[in-house]
Amino acid sequence: MTTLRNSVRLIGRVGQVPEIKNLENGQKLAKLSIATNDVYFNKQGEKVTQTYWHNLVAWGKTAEIIENYIDKGREIAIEGKLVNRTYDAQDGTKRYITEVVVNEVLMLGSKNLNA
Repeated sequence: MTTLRNSVRLIGRVGQVPEIKNLENGQKLAKLSIATNDVYFNKQGEKVTQTYWHNLVAWGKTAEIIENYIDKGREIAIEGKLVNRTYDAQDGTKRYITEVVVNEVLMLGSKNLNA
């Protein structure tokens, strides 16, 4: 059961072109977000789709795969872990961010939204 600790698995569509950074130490960083949908029926029997956005971060070889093969609109499956971090904004306020650090990425289907 130790492999279940802080494990995240998501399937969704990439919301924008991934941001790739080449760091001074030679390491590669990829930042992107994916949308997942939750579909349910309300009390009136109407179908409701709720969209959730998830911020993803990938390092090293996983970032290289994202750079070379993942684009906006592509459906992907990811596995990773949930992390929280804080930073001080320019206006002096403390900001909190929750991200998924991606360990594995799998391309699904087509990048075409209508596929």
